[in-house]
Amino acid sequence: MSTAVNSAGSMAVAVAPKGGRRFATVVSLALAVIAGLSALFLVQGVQNQIEDVRHSNDVRAQAQELTIALSEAESNQRGYLLTGDADYLEPYERAASSIDAQIDGLIAATQNDAAQRERVQSIVGQISIKMAEMARTVELYATQRQQQAQTLTDTGMGARLMEDVRRTLGQFIAEENENLLGRNEDMDGTRRWLVGAILAALAGAGILGVSLLGRTRQDISALASTQNALRMENETLELRVHERTQALQEATIHAERERERVEALLQDTNHRIGNSLATVSSLLGLQLMRSKSGEVRDALEAARGRVHAIASSHRRLRLGGDLETTDAQEFLTAVLDDLKSTATGADAVELVGEVEPIVINARDATTIGIVVGELVTNAYKHAFADGRSGRIVVKLFRGHGDWPTLVVFDDGRGVPETVEPGDGGLGSVIIKQLAQQFGGVPVYERRASGGLSVTVPLPNLEGAKRPVPSA
Repeated sequence: MSTAVNSAGSMAVAVAPKGGRRFATVVSLALAVIAGLSALFLVQGVQNQIEDVRHSNDVRAQAQELTIALSEAESNQRGYLLTGDADYLEPYERAASSIDAQIDGLIAATQNDAAQRERVQSIVGQISIKMAEMARTVELYATQRQQQAQTLTDTGMGARLMEDVRRTLGQFIAEENENLLGRNEDMDGTRRWLVGAILAALAGAGILGVSLLGRTRQDISALASTQNALRMENETLELRVHERTQALQEATIHAERERERVEALLQDTNHRIGNSLATVSSLLGLQLMRSKSGEVRDALEAARGRVHAIASSHRRLRLGGDLETTDAQEFLTAVLDDLKSTATGADAVELVGEVEPIVINARDATTIGIVVGELVTNAYKHAFADGRSGRIVVKLFRGHGDWPTLVVFDDGRGVPETVEPGDGGLGSVIIKQLAQQFGGVPVYERRASGGLSVTVPLPNLEGAKRPVPSA
């Protein structure tokens, strides 16, 4: 650019008066400085955008890994409380000890952002409360105070704490995505302004050159030199922009790979949890065969069915592209297939699923799968206990108020008139407590044509929305 300035200055000396030569020199210098500063701001802005992308991905990765560690600790804690198997303690303690490292990583990733740092401190407080609750239940169970541990678990406080932690981490990640989107939009606006400034500077230089071009051949030669210099600078600028753009593309590819890695890790985690629970179900089956007490066998059979339903929910969970949602239709259809293949006396009973394609949060899908498992298992056990044939229908649709509603009904032998539907059994208690998480209360009704119908409204089911149709 200095060559262009010197040429323009020489041209002004040859053909212009003293005042005009000075004005032309000042204008040329100003245009050169504007173009140079605009180019520097543009390059720096691209670099800042790359750093923002990397920082956001680091924060998201740390938050996702923390979520996975918490889920692993909670699943092993629940496995220990449900079975009393000490083999769950080692993975529980390993997962619990890794949480501190994940928290340190998240704090380190947000140390330069006061707002993020304050939010992380709030999350750390919630996690500390949840970890204390899990450690307390494990301690009670390990010291032969199972009843106290069960009472603490039945309060649902642990589940609510875990839900709050998951929700807070999810909101944190979503806010980070929104912040990144806002920064990108600001950067786009700045880029357009800077490009306009460069174009204005170049246009001004062109107008100045044209006005001096007609005065003398010497001006023409100086203008040619100036144009050559500008062309070289433009080529250099284009090369730099190309290099920065390529770097941004590489960063984007890396971010996509990281997203795929996190998705694979989450899927593998759910599969591992499902396999672990399936192992627990098999162990309960072995114990069932060795038990001679009818009451104990019934309890073991019920526990085995519930563990199997939870295992099926984890194995069949398939996350969407955002790693946070799943399709209820695909998920519940797979869960019903599992229930059909493992239920006692299922050959004579037709199990039908009528599920709308509703997109729901993945963290809520397993809970809904457990509710469906309880309702279907109860129908197999009670409605068709005498070996009769029949039909069980599971429906998930948008009912009153456009919120999701779950209905399970059968045409079995029904409930005796002397018994109030939904009273007394552990399964009914489990269904009621899980439904309350979504703001619903189960409604049991005798069907006029025979059988029982259970309706569970889910008004507070988060993330429930209609899927976006593909183009």
